Amino acid sequence: MTKILITGAAGQLGSELTQALGNLFGGDNILATDINEGAREKFPYCHFEVLNVMDSERMLELVKKYEITQIYHLAAILSATGEKNPLFTWKLNMDSLLSVLEIAKNENLDKVYWPSSIAVFGTNTPVDLTPQYTAMDPNTVYGISKLAGELWCSYYNEKFGVDVRSIRYPGLIGYKSLPGGGTTDYAVDIYYKAIEGKTYECFLNEDSYLPMMYMADAIKATIDLMQAPKEQVKIRTSYNVSGMSFSPKEIYQSILKHYPDFKIEYKPDFRQAIADSWPNSIDDSHAREHWGWKPTYDLAKMTEDMLQNLSIMLEK
Repeated sequence: MTKILITGAAGQLGSELTQALGNLFGGDNILATDINEGAREKFPYCHFEVLNVMDSERMLELVKKYEITQIYHLAAILSATGEKNPLFTWKLNMDSLLSVLEIAKNENLDKVYWPSSIAVFGTNTPVDLTPQYTAMDPNTVYGISKLAGELWCSYYNEKFGVDVRSIRYPGLIGYKSLPGGGTTDYAVDIYYKAIEGKTYECFLNEDSYLPMMYMADAIKATIDLMQAPKEQVKIRTSYNVSGMSFSPKEIYQSILKHYPDFKIEYKPDFRQAIADSWPNSIDDSHAREHWGWKPTYDLAKMTEDMLQNLSIMLEK
């Protein structure tokens, strides 16, 4: 019986991935955890426990109590937020991952999922169709922690046989939770401002291209990878995956087709330098070849779905 513990379940990715896993395995086999007690109300369909991921003893206690067989370790401090407190970001992101890997090794868990990010790339990485194997010199503590984490995941797989799997997410866009402090979060917030009839103040230049993915595709990629036979998972650092690439100007133009009076202003801040160090587009041919990855959403389809669902949510 598959029993899954999810850390950071109340975050942007966790909110939707936890629900998808509950639909797949049944809520009674899912333990959502978050540091915030108030997150409990998000998870009426499954178990919930408060967990500070820095507390490895508490994590192990929950693994044993709920007879956990898989951990999805989503809790982390993201890029823009992480730059405000780099030492704590490194400590939380790295110590919590090592705790998960140690528990997986010692308790013989079936699988571990840990998300990486395009933040592992840097200024010397090819920006167009960034390959799976390439120069990596991240310039944020978040990116540094993700690159180190990829190597730890590969190490635990090679040395101890831990079946850990990972995806390098591009920017994730979804409507079920608010942005969580990432550089690509503009592509979520801009839809809220359009529906609310407010001018959007964009912290990136209008022509800053970044790889993006609609949340439905991110959930699909994650579950597809985790359900792939072990022999098809040939990369144990982290897989490149891609959905689409666009600029703030292009997402603005896609929204104008639905909200023709919507206005945008460009006021780049420190996040522009972070975005400039990341790719324009991603080569995900290894994921497509190894376990059949293929995205469903393009920019137009995503914009239509985001605006429709956000309008319903904001009316409640």
